[in-house]
Amino acid sequence: MRLLVLGGTFNPVHLGHLVLAEEVAWEFGYDRVLLVPASIPPHKALGAEPGPRVRLAMLGAAVDGDPRFIVDDCELKRGGISYSVETLAHVMEAWAPEGKPGFVIGDDLAEGFGTWRNPARICELADLIVARRGGASFKLDFPYKRAHNMILPISSTDIRTRIASGKPWRRLVPTATANYIESHGTYRVA
Repeated sequence: MRLLVLGGTFNPVHLGHLVLAEEVAWEFGYDRVLLVPASIPPHKALGAEPGPRVRLAMLGAAVDGDPRFIVDDCELKRGGISYSVETLAHVMEAWAPEGKPGFVIGDDLAEGFGTWRNPARICELADLIVARRGGASFKLDFPYKRAHNMILPISSTDIRTRIASGKPWRRLVPTATANYIESHGTYRVA
């Protein structure tokens, strides 16, 4: 199976994440998308953190029943800071994909990719694919493919803010995720 890897905080997972994953998988011919929620991301703050197990539950609910998506909690099990090079080594061992997996990062992170832990090894383990997130310009001294995915202007930060302030937000996330958030009071300000 040809495998595409998309990591993130998924705090919460939203339609932008899933559309991006679907489009990149289709564009480059991947069979399945492995979604990997971060334990502690090294490149950005988590914001209103409901806990890694809650983020995992929301992500699992979002893709339940869709065979194109697989959720791998390897970074949560490993704990600590989540490094992509360690995750890709796990993917190669645990999933034995056909050929090199694809590894998606957003263009908003591409400029700093050279500062990641062992970026050269990441590019040995996987085909780096830079997806459009907001049209950020970047210079990248590593081999990569550029995705031509649709951009949905949705952010997890905005969703959390909307929930906390009582603004509409349900249609920005998968229905099962919205149901989870509502039933558990996730992101509500007390």
